[in-house]
Amino acid sequence: MPDNISKTENFVRLAEARTNKIINMIDLLGNLANKSNYSYTDEQIELIFNSIEESLRESKAKFYMEPVPKKRKFRL
Repeated sequence: MPDNISKTENFVRLAEARTNKIINMIDLLGNLANKSNYSYTDEQIELIFNSIEESLRESKAKFYMEPVPKKRKFRL
């Protein structure tokens, strides 16, 4: 049983750190919305957020043992 507790503690530690890192990166991505510093199209924004949403769905599916297709790199 102690092995199970350490696995749980390890999960919590990593899940908190990785989730906070992702939230921080999403906040940084939001900074790109500043039109005085950047120029972008609605199509580019849709591509960005569709890619993020797809990746989120794939990661969530792994927790429910659903098959997940191979990852690909995002490109505009």
